[in-house]
Amino acid sequence: MNVCLLNDSFPPVIDGVANTVMNYASVLEGMDGVSAAVGTPEYPGADYSSYPYTVIPYSSYDTTAIISGYRAGNPLAMKAINALKNFSPDIIHSHCPVSSTIMARILRKETGAPVIFTYHTKFDVDIAAATSSKLLQKETIRALASNISACDEVWTVSRGAGENLRSLGYEGDYVVMNNGVDFAKGRADEKAVADAAEGYDLPAGVPVFLFVGRIMKYKGLPLILDAVRMLSENDIDFRMVFVGSGRDADELKATVRNYGITLYEKNGDSIIKTGGSRQHGAVIFTGPVYDRGALRAWNTRADLFLFPSTYDTNGIVVREAAACGLASVLIKGSCAAEGITDGRNGYIIDETPDAMFGLLKELSAHLSDTAQVGQNAMDEIYLSWEDSVKTAYKRYEEVLRMKKAGELAERKKGASDHLLDMSAELIDRFTAVSQKHDALYDRFRENMYGMKENFSEAEKRLSEKAENMKSVLMRFENNVREELGRSWNKRQK
Repeated sequence: MNVCLLNDSFPPVIDGVANTVMNYASVLEGMDGVSAAVGTPEYPGADYSSYPYTVIPYSSYDTTAIISGYRAGNPLAMKAINALKNFSPDIIHSHCPVSSTIMARILRKETGAPVIFTYHTKFDVDIAAATSSKLLQKETIRALASNISACDEVWTVSRGAGENLRSLGYEGDYVVMNNGVDFAKGRADEKAVADAAEGYDLPAGVPVFLFVGRIMKYKGLPLILDAVRMLSENDIDFRMVFVGSGRDADELKATVRNYGITLYEKNGDSIIKTGGSRQHGAVIFTGPVYDRGALRAWNTRADLFLFPSTYDTNGIVVREAAACGLASVLIKGSCAAEGITDGRNGYIIDETPDAMFGLLKELSAHLSDTAQVGQNAMDEIYLSWEDSVKTAYKRYEEVLRMKKAGELAERKKGASDHLLDMSAELIDRFTAVSQKHDALYDRFRENMYGMKENFSEAEKRLSEKAENMKSVLMRFENNVREELGRSWNKRQK
């Protein structure tokens, strides 16, 4: 099976969906008889040749100032579409409802392969953050829902993600396909933990709370700061560690200073400490940590993982924490809380600072209890990428069987389908013209090469004749010189 994976983000941009696509491609490429190719917008200077699977970058536009570091891809990029078409995909799997899914639909027209779409992110939240215009929000969401509805099958990473998709106007069915984690099950060794935490004030016996992800307020981070402020006010010592970067980092650091809590922040190779007025507690911002071993070490060092996000549709970081035996604190009714039993393999609270404070206060005095809940999380909710992708592969096989049997749901064609069909036809025509152009150019080069060879042969023959003529002339000159010499001698005598 050849699987084409499409996503609008890929290294050098790292996010949860890019990480998902990389793991899908790596696991699929390692399976017998399976090949994977990734299509993604090109970033200047990026090296796409070192991956163990094929990566086909396509032209993109600089929208990094608008979409927080992301570039927008051109879904009509002819060379990339032809390259992906020549890969002969059996399955086209898009992980983003924008450029990637438009390109996926064109590829379906070109190859006949079914398109699967995975819904990872609550796009209504991102769209609302990008524009305040209600009309623009509504039309953008409508366009995304239409694009998703055009796919042959839709997957979501959780039931909550599926319901959010339905709230955007999607009316079809969906399959829940859980993502995995690339952490090995088990805790990091002591040296790795010491290296990751070097330079930070982490006394033994003091509870360490951890958050990993984008530093954005809509992930519930103000709730965490309000809760730890209450801990500090109640003379309960703690260390709250934020790992990641994001546009709200400076504002949240300012909040820590305003609360009078000691702040540690990474600046290059230095760690800057800002002393607070309170004697208990400290908040640490490490910045982004790209080394997976170092992230695993932080999950091993912490006593609780705090993830009060109602935005995230899956919360891979919760399962990464579970891989290291670290229990998570989650919000009741959130997607990340699916499959969690309160007090058994995690903790579930109401979405209030008081609820978070109450739980942290209680657990800070009973850290051994959190260790057992963390062990249960490791045993019960951990899912490796190998197992996750193999489950997805079985579904790929089922989709292909359904396609062959004519059982895939009939899609109602809309205006966008006709437009993309026209685009595919134009790409085919441009490709045909391009191929003719290439053939003519190759013939021209062959003719020129032949002419060059003929010229070279003629030049060689002329050179030989010139050398012969030169020898004849030299002999004639020598004979004349000898004859003149004899005549001169006779005259002298």
